[in-house]
Amino acid sequence: MPIAIWALSLSVFAIGTTEVVMIGLLPNIASEFSISTASAGWLVTAYAIGVAIGGPVLAAFTHHLQRKKLLLTLMLLFVASNSVAAISTGFALLIVARVLSGVAHGVFVGIGANIASSLVSKEKRATAISIMFTGLTVAMVTGVPLGTYIGQHLGWRFTFGVLLLWGFSAY
Repeated sequence: MPIAIWALSLSVFAIGTTEVVMIGLLPNIASEFSISTASAGWLVTAYAIGVAIGGPVLAAFTHHLQRKKLLLTLMLLFVASNSVAAISTGFALLIVARVLSGVAHGVFVGIGANIASSLVSKEKRATAISIMFTGLTVAMVTGVPLGTYIGQHLGWRFTFGVLLLWGFSAY
């Protein structure tokens, strides 16, 4: 398999971890911003809104762009939004960062699968796409628990710092 497919898998690992790790960090974030855990739960919803609404809208506006450049730009958006999340001083800014990260996720995964399938012969397309999505599986099994552990022991901001570095390394 081309190395680009493994890079896509690393990217999807970072994206998948970012999506779900928030659940384990909600109590820490709620405490820091002096809000209820239920209110902090809006961070999960904000990400989902970014994926479900922002992703398709951005995809519609960017369909004419070169896929590789768009994919790299989306990874930069992902890194930037995690950077903002890591340094956010207010809950509203953290919500915005989560929406933007979700938007990047919503477009990245579709384009990434398309690119993965285009990098190999027709017979290997399913394998290429499954390798890319292995990053998501590994994120759920290792990334989310590890990110939660890090966040609970070193602070939730540290988790986002690690994720932005992971995303940047996949770039």
